[in-house]
Amino acid sequence: MGSIHGVARSARSLSALLRHESVSTRNRLAAVCSSTQYATARRSLHNGRPRKSQSAAASNNSSNPALSFPCLDAQDAKSALLSARSIESGPEPSYTTGHHEQFRCEDPLLLDWGGVLPEFDIAYETWGQLNADKSNAILLHTGLSASSHAHSTEANSKPGWWEKFIGPGKPLDTNKHFVICTNVIGGCYGSTGPSSIDPSDGKRYATRFPILTIDDMVRAQFRLLDSLGIQKLYASVGSSMGGMQSLAAGVLFPERVEKIVSISGCARSHPYSIAMRHTQRQVLMVDPKWARGFYYDSIPPHSGMKLAREIATVTYRSGPEWEKRFGRKRADPSKQPALCPDFLIETYLDHAGEKFCLEYDPNSLLYVSKAMDLFDLGQAQQTETKKRRAEYEANIAEGGKTVDASNIACSLTLPEKPYEEQPSVAASTPAMDQSVAGGAEAPPQDLVAGLAPLKNHPVLVMGVASDILFPAWQQREIAETLRAGGNEKVQHIELGEDVSMFGHDTFLLDLKNIGGAVEEFLR
Repeated sequence: MGSIHGVARSARSLSALLRHESVSTRNRLAAVCSSTQYATARRSLHNGRPRKSQSAAASNNSSNPALSFPCLDAQDAKSALLSARSIESGPEPSYTTGHHEQFRCEDPLLLDWGGVLPEFDIAYETWGQLNADKSNAILLHTGLSASSHAHSTEANSKPGWWEKFIGPGKPLDTNKHFVICTNVIGGCYGSTGPSSIDPSDGKRYATRFPILTIDDMVRAQFRLLDSLGIQKLYASVGSSMGGMQSLAAGVLFPERVEKIVSISGCARSHPYSIAMRHTQRQVLMVDPKWARGFYYDSIPPHSGMKLAREIATVTYRSGPEWEKRFGRKRADPSKQPALCPDFLIETYLDHAGEKFCLEYDPNSLLYVSKAMDLFDLGQAQQTETKKRRAEYEANIAEGGKTVDASNIACSLTLPEKPYEEQPSVAASTPAMDQSVAGGAEAPPQDLVAGLAPLKNHPVLVMGVASDILFPAWQQREIAETLRAGGNEKVQHIELGEDVSMFGHDTFLLDLKNIGGAVEEFLR
């Protein structure tokens, strides 16, 4: 608690200094900002200090004292401290996990929903050696917010997010394989995303960045493989969003992938995970500092990001694990209960959100999570996408633009009438309902047809019973769908709660069960 009050004191001191800003400071601000930006910047600087609430000011006449809110004071203090950063460079953090390789593609990339990247960068790292015929490459796909730094390198000794899974004699054995991991387009760790510069005007994309899909990310990755001269992957491996990418790689480029590993992923996004990601986006977007995505020369929406990460963290782990770790313990039982973090589980979530809120670009969170929501390997979706892409390509060939600017507005207007349940239509068949219930006799034919390109591929599908974000029935759906399409090389493994209580994050933590199965499959 002392550290919070210390930050607040620093913010008050900063604010006092800013109240007496010099003429030279005002001139410097005006030189780098438009008049509107200048006014906004000054308001931000002067309003950054923690403020007493009206209830606190009136507490002298109340029968009970007003509660204090150190958690909110800390957020105000952080805004004030961020506002002190250089106006020229902006307070937005420099997102990096250290040294990585960079692939620059100068050929335009047409995206599934009509956007175009005139050129793009892919940040990537590699481990092991590519053999003479370039047949031993493994493409490792990341989760939503991960960088290319999956394992330490000579140039970057920081442990990677899959450090124990990669290396000599490890599940991704670098004695045998050449492992490649990229930061996806839309991300912020070196690959082109919303925080990148639009080459057409030299300004950041922000929310001018086009809507992405998982397939778009995979197509960009295969441009990198082309540049490395890799015609066929030994394996495509991924977990969470990476598990979605891994399947998509096989469906999009079946002749270029030998084996597929999908851990805690799905073949199409389902309502619960879409709802959770929607909620995260909403709490981020209503942060006033988000500014419709154009915050790069101002204070980033760190409060919205913090809350979004807290919601995400709830979905990453499991109730039984938290029961064992935290129970109903409070941080300090000797003190009065508080509306700010009080129980140990609350302080854990608060810390997780605070740690993350300046480590990842908020706009990247919006775009990449939306790509996850749009993911669907069903045949109907693939057919519609191919048709749409053909129309865009034809329009480009005729010299036109792919997207009508008047047709891409995001409307948050609520319908006049409350939502009412509608009768199920073609999107949900009895067979699909059985699949969702976990006891499917026949997977949905649309998905069977969509995964048909993987009929002859060895596929490892893994799930975790304690996973609430990508429940184990979604991995069963993948396996059952592939088998229904005639694939006799599917291996499905489900870790029960007696094996892992770590929920969705099991793929990051369980070297024995997750890593062991991957190692065996890739031999």
